Amino acid sequence: MIFDLQMKNYKILLTVLVLSAASAFSAKAQNVAIKTNLLYDATATINAGVEVGLAPKWTLDLSGNLNAWNWNSGMRLKHYLIQPELRYWFCERFNGSFLGVHALGGQYNIGKFPPSIMSLPIIKNHPSLANSRYQGWYVGAGVAYGYSFILSKHWNLELELGAGYIYTRYDVFECKDCDKKVVSDRPKHYVGPTKAAINLIYEF
Repeated sequence: MIFDLQMKNYKILLTVLVLSAASAFSAKAQNVAIKTNLLYDATATINAGVEVGLAPKWTLDLSGNLNAWNWNSGMRLKHYLIQPELRYWFCERFNGSFLGVHALGGQYNIGKFPPSIMSLPIIKNHPSLANSRYQGWYVGAGVAYGYSFILSKHWNLELELGAGYIYTRYDVFECKDCDKKVVSDRPKHYVGPTKAAINLIYEF
């Protein structure tokens, strides 16, 4: 069943991240890193990640994103995302190149994008986003490659790009009044980018 984003969903996301962080900090003899994705920060999307060392070349990363804001233009970009990832580091963990395998899931309520957003390359091939609202859920998985640059003793800058598969089901609404449903429970299969990150990291 497709339903609107509600506060209980936000609480679930925040609870998962807090519990993950607590368990990470309680782990002994393991490096721990916390991070924020600057790409999501640029869209006013609250996001955080925790990464824990499992072995000399293995880490587990868990990130989450939340956008619940109402825009004056009427645009909707509401969504939440949870994305765990298992990483293998070629040199040592938290340094240099890595390969990751990730899963992802969440909900979205997006649409009525203004011309400035519709002109972006990734958006302009979907003209219906200018006049319609899409509301649904999604799950998927993918693989990624990344590189972590050491800036100082505790600070790193990490670049990552991933691709994979997503399955989603959604309703479509007319944005004129935003409550007239024109498409119900439509499934869609997507293959393409599933992760992009410029992470600022603090390592303990």
